[in-house]
Amino acid sequence: MRKQHNLLIGERSAEKIKVEIGTAYKRKEEKSMKISGRNLVTGLPLSITINSSEMLEALDECAEQIVLTTLAVLEKTPPELAADISDAGIIMTGGGSLLYGLNTRIEERTGIKVIVANEPMSCVAKGTGSALGSLDMLEKGGTFKKR
Repeated sequence: MRKQHNLLIGERSAEKIKVEIGTAYKRKEEKSMKISGRNLVTGLPLSITINSSEMLEALDECAEQIVLTTLAVLEKTPPELAADISDAGIIMTGGGSLLYGLNTRIEERTGIKVIVANEPMSCVAKGTGSALGSLDMLEKGGTFKKR
């Protein structure tokens, strides 16, 4: 918003925009919303309406970086694990997985099925809790002990 509209918005507003109309892939139906912030030129409060096409443009570089990082990780994946990923697909977790179309964009570029977890926001916490309950099974450095 700063670059395109000279509008400074808060973190909560940015998160709301991302969730409501943010997109990493062209939407079938255009969405829009009114946002408010401070005009960086005048210093006065300003409200504007933005749409999902603008958000696609604004988020494109970040979404592309996520795709490129995913591809880089897959290229370095051991063959046995790569076969499992190819069969089972990629499961996305965390807040970023809620960005509309990110799963589709990754799927199209990798050729691998991409699924968003049922409760993506709590997956990391649940996984960490599970790992903490199994610390005796881990070596120093976080790898599993050989049986």
